[in-house]
Amino acid sequence: MAIDVKVPELGESVVEATIVRWFKAEGDAVKIGESLVELETEKANFEIAAEKQGVLSKILKGDGEDVEVGEVLAVIEEGKAGAEAPAKETAKTPEPEPVKEAQKETPQEKVTPVAKRVAEENNVDLSKVEGTGPSGRVTKEDVEVHIQKEAARPAKEAPAEPAKSASTAVIQAPKEAPAILHIARDAREERVKMSRRRRTIARRMLEATQTTAMLTTFNEIDMGAVMDLRKRRKDTFKEKYGVNLGLNSFFVKGSIGALKAFPQVNADIEGDDMVIKHYYDIGVAIGATEGLVVPVLRNADSMSFADIEKKIKDYAQRAEANALTLDEIMGGTFTITNGGIFGSLMSTPILNPPQVGILGLHKIEERPMAINGEVKIRPMMYVALSYDHRIVDGREAVQFLVKIKELIEDPESLLLEG
Repeated sequence: MAIDVKVPELGESVVEATIVRWFKAEGDAVKIGESLVELETEKANFEIAAEKQGVLSKILKGDGEDVEVGEVLAVIEEGKAGAEAPAKETAKTPEPEPVKEAQKETPQEKVTPVAKRVAEENNVDLSKVEGTGPSGRVTKEDVEVHIQKEAARPAKEAPAEPAKSASTAVIQAPKEAPAILHIARDAREERVKMSRRRRTIARRMLEATQTTAMLTTFNEIDMGAVMDLRKRRKDTFKEKYGVNLGLNSFFVKGSIGALKAFPQVNADIEGDDMVIKHYYDIGVAIGATEGLVVPVLRNADSMSFADIEKKIKDYAQRAEANALTLDEIMGGTFTITNGGIFGSLMSTPILNPPQVGILGLHKIEERPMAINGEVKIRPMMYVALSYDHRIVDGREAVQFLVKIKELIEDPESLLLEG
């Protein structure tokens, strides 16, 4: 009995995925629960396992192809794993002759739809393209590599022509230059397909700038009190909880205190309605190698400093390994992003729709400050709040940052308001 391997539900608002790689090839025996293929969504990577035992008889979608929820990826012939493979092999009908002609035509199932489109757009003969996908399947990347090789290949020498006059040679010479320059430029370029996550980041960033009335306001915070507290408590904190006392927990707690004072910043817009959230799911932006992800601290107001630091550390490690689950990166009511760890002094963070507020942190830098009529060197940090002006006015945005400033500069107050 043939069993279809389909793309499962991928989570809220996620309808597409990209095939990263197949763990099995056509004809391989598979067991129940055994991983067949890895998919990449805009949120995370995950694997599809076999629901039945049998033989993977046909792969319909190759590496690098985009697929949708419910689409059939492959077919499993149900039965005893490993037993059907030899039988199916002996039962095969010999390929009709001539073999060379069949190869020349490059059967449709051996070329991905995207590869075929790219080949047609660039007048590429698919019979000359070497396929690296499953079962020799020609992928988009194979076509692009072929195009690059052809572009970098030196042009064939033209047949010798009679000597021309000096004036003619001067006129003809410039015509050859562009081709030489074009080949040299192509040889120095590299074309890399964006990952599903990178394409989603690009789409969402563009969406944020086009569909919101985004504005940013700034303030600066004296980090002296927090740094003194961390210095005094870091050893006992690490010994007791097994994690460092970082800055993240202070700003998560500070943000919650400010969100309680200005609830419209903890909202989103649905039509003509403003949906105010009376819970605090704080997203923390993590710059993983594969791209930015924003895992969420659920009910962060009920978490301790240690809980927050442990969870963020765990998220950072699993983000690098592409091991975050869809549930961990969905939703969120407000986001914090810290460009300071990369050395950023000031920036304007982009909203994470449908959220209407995002707090940007930056590096701590010693600067001369006027304090009670005296100039003192203090560890200062610029902070930025980007907000959707449709439901957050400038007054509330400025007061929101002032509230965070007050809480961070008096960290003991975080125990009461965070």
